[in-house]
Formats: sequence, C-alpha cells, structure tokens
Amino acid sequence: MEDSEALGFEHMGLDPRLLQAVTDMGWSRPTLIQEKAIPLALEGKDLLARARTGSGKTAAYAIPMLQLLLHRKATGPVVEQAVRGLVLVPTKELARQAQSMIQQLATYCARDVRVANVSAAEDSASQRAMLMEKPDVVVGTPSRILSHLQQDSLKLRDSLELLVVDEADLLFSFGFEEELKSLLCHLPRIYQAFLMSATFNEDVQALKELVLHNPVTLKLQESQLPGPDQLQQFQVVCETEEDKFLLLYALLKLSLIRGKSLLFVNTLERSYRLRLFLEQFSIPTCVLNGELPLRSRCHIISQFNQGFYDCVIATDAEVLGAPVKGKRRGRGPKGDKASDPEAGVARGIDFHHVSAVLNFDLPPTPEAYIHRAGRTARANNPGIVLTFVLPTEQSHLGKIEELLSGENRGPILLPYQFRMEEIEGFRYRCRDAMRSVTKQAIREARLKEIKEELLHSEKLKTYFEDNPRDLQLLRHDLPLHPAVVKPHLGHVPDYLVPPALRGLVHPHKKRKKLSSCRKARRVKSQNPLRSFKHKGKKFRPTAKPS
Repeated sequence: MEDSEALGFEHMGLDPRLLQAVTDMGWSRPTLIQEKAIPLALEGKDLLARARTGSGKTAAYAIPMLQLLLHRKATGPVVEQAVRGLVLVPTKELARQAQSMIQQLATYCARDVRVANVSAAEDSASQRAMLMEKPDVVVGTPSRILSHLQQDSLKLRDSLELLVVDEADLLFSFGFEEELKSLLCHLPRIYQAFLMSATFNEDVQALKELVLHNPVTLKLQESQLPGPDQLQQFQVVCETEEDKFLLLYALLKLSLIRGKSLLFVNTLERSYRLRLFLEQFSIPTCVLNGELPLRSRCHIISQFNQGFYDCVIATDAEVLGAPVKGKRRGRGPKGDKASDPEAGVARGIDFHHVSAVLNFDLPPTPEAYIHRAGRTARANNPGIVLTFVLPTEQSHLGKIEELLSGENRGPILLPYQFRMEEIEGFRYRCRDAMRSVTKQAIREARLKEIKEELLHSEKLKTYFEDNPRDLQLLRHDLPLHPAVVKPHLGHVPDYLVPPALRGLVHPHKKRKKLSSCRKARRVKSQNPLRSFKHKGKKFRPTAKPS
C-alpha cells in the first residue's frame, strides 16, 4: 500500500527540463527524504529535515529551489536579474559538490538558472566579476558570503527568496556562529528557508531559532546506516600497532579487498606514515590533506571518482574533532596545525562507488564512525566497513556499537574471520618498512607534496585551463620517496602466500630485467644471420650448411 502511495518525480509537478535531468542521472524514484521534502518545499514551507548521510539531501533542496526559480521566471512579472537563492555549507569541498549537483539538475535550463560558487578565498577577484553578473543561486561558506556582503559585491536584502543551510549541525562546530549571525542581518525579513542535517543537536536547535519561521520538521524513521544486506560491518582485533600495519599490507597486497577503498586515520601525520609504509610495497595511494590547495583536493576526489586511484587515505579530525564553541576556527589536532579549517572529508563529500571503508584508526566518536561508514554503500550499492581495534580500545568500540544497535541489541560489528598466523611470513617485511618511515621522512614527504601541489595548482592553472587533457594525466599517487625504498619489498614470493589463499590471490610478479649478455644471445637466437659489431668492426655470420 505504501509503495502505491509513494510519489514519483513525475507526480510532483516539476518542470519537464528538471525531469529530463533527473532521468539522465539515472534516478528512477525519489529517496525517502526527497519524497517528503520536495512537495512541502514547493508549497512554500520552511523545512527542518534530518536524514542520514548519503540519503539524497542535496537533491532534496536543489530540485525545489530550481523549480521555484523556473516557475517564477515563467509566470511572474519581468523583474531585474538578481540573486534569489543562497546555499550555505561548512566546507569548500561541499560547496563544490553542491554547485555540481545544482548544475547537473539545471543541465536543460542552464540559460535560465546560473549558479556561482564563492567558497575559495584565493579567487576573490574572479568571484566579484561573477557576482556582478548576478547569478540566480550562490553557494559558499558563511565566511566567504559575509565577506562579499561586506564588500557590497553581493546584495541580498531586496532579492533573496530561498536560503539553504546544508550540514547545519557542522556550521557552529566549525566556528561560523558569529559570521552566520552577521550574515543574517544582510538578508530580507521574509524568505523561505531549508535546514538540512544528519543529526539534531543543540547547534541545529539554535540555528532553527535564527533562520526558520514555523517550519515543518522531518525526522525520517530510518536507520543511520544502510541495513546488513547492503552494508556489512566488521571488526578485527589487532593485538599491537604492528599487527594493524601487517593486516593492512596483506589485505591490499594480496588483493583481498577489491574495488575502491577509503582508509581513515585520526591525524594527518598518520596519513603520511601510512602512505610511506604502503609505498615500500609499491602500493600507490593518495592523501587528502587540508594543507593542500582546494584545487588539488577537489582534483584528487574527482580522479578517485573517475577510477584513477583505488585507495585514498583521509582524516576526519579537521571536521569532527572536539568543537570549541564560540572560538574562531583554527588549529586542529596535533600534526594538523596548518590544515585548512574549511576542508573536510569524512562528512558530506560524495565519493563514488567506494567498495570498502577501512578504519585503520578507531573513530574518535560514535558519530565519526557513522560519517565514515556513510562514504560506502551509497545509492543502493553494496559496501563493507572494516574497523581495526586494539585491545585497549574495546570499551570505546562498545559505545559505537551501542549507538548503532539502538533498540536492536544484536551485534552490529561482526568479527572479521582472518587468521593472523597465516600472514606471519610477511611480518619481517612490515617491520623493515616501518623502520624506514621515520618522523623526518614524514616531514619531508608533507613538505614535498605541498610544494608540488602548489606548483600544479597555481603556476600551471592557466595551462591546465587551456589543456584540460593534460590535467587528467596529473596524478597525485606518485611515490614521494623521502624514505629508503627497497625494491624487493614490492614483489611477493609465492612461498610467502598462505596456502589457503594461493588459489584466490594473484600477487603482482615483477618482470626480471635481462642482462646485456642475455639480450645479445636472445637477439642472436632470433636472427642468426643478423650483422653485429665487435671492437668497431662489422661482421655478418654465414649461414650454417644444411
């Protein structure tokens, strides 16, 4: 009965151009949040919506925003072009993602609806030029929007009709409280507003009082993560820190984890330690580092989504570290001092077709676990979450399981069936690699990558704009090599592969280089009559008598 009453996109009274864009994106029916939110938004109501990460919240506000703008232009009186929609997000990456989604939905009405992203501080001059053209929708972080309002390059008091606050529960923890309050002073008294959030906390309640007027609250009765038929969650207890590195090496080098994977650690220093460790075994990875330019970070995400890389190492410390209310955004955890305060990975960024999320370090909070796990099993695709746990972390893991289980008291994180004794033969290799990754090597690796990415991002910006194909060839997983790399570690001898796995895995075998003498013999055997030089004189062997 419920299925027969479910609203499809075609029953929502949407513009045919929007329906065509939705069809092109492969959406056959709306998600639960889209089904409930879009009709209410089109009725002109303010919305406070909570839905889990990956549930389609961006489209839930983008579709009604575009529909209302198109309807106004088609039926309303002719008025001056102005900014009528504003989308506030906590990070630059989320701003890029929101802009991309709105532009995809506006593919067939791009002449009628224009979107501008003003989240990057380094592009202020070009942003002012864009805002002079008065786009219909502006996307950005509160600090950047407020900056343009104070410079009078953006004016909203007489034109704004729709305000969206995406990932609302992160805005205050990012320190945007003061900017947001100042920004609201530049808005008209009457406008329609949407607050979209994965959780309802005190910050969201405070935002509700500031922004919304008699809102409809949508608390969707759905689990915070997909069910076990779509998302499989495992835990593996590692007795020591060395065991974690050993297990990760075996999983990746023996291809026991297939498809694209995200590796989460708790600090940036750990990200580079892990990358340099895997480099020792010729396992290429990228690090999403908040110290890198925004253009580089977005390029890494884009290439990962296109399948250029199979493994990305990320940290959620910049996003989900313990927030300090009322304080300015600034330094994160130790080891992340210079990272961009408006950059974050664990929350909101849409990674495509991630097969596995590996929690190499246990998430600092239960909420962090949910946001990490939400990067896989999206849009009805299957996924796996594997969490590495030390014996001293068992109590913290219990808190995560308690949050996940809710009323259902059954185990959520199942034991990962893996015999560590079968990979003991690899332990000496791991120890060898771990000794090579020193603190000095990590510092040099971070500095080297930042210098290279700054060059690619700034000095070659114009070149890449003129030669977009060359940008596709720019890779972010090339070896950094600040540590001594031992070539033999990149090859896995057959005798080291556990007998139970020999039929399942195909370790990469290195092709042996031929010596000059063997090359000469091979050439001679292939063409016995071919001429050759010896001591400067040319000889041609005679054919053997038959």
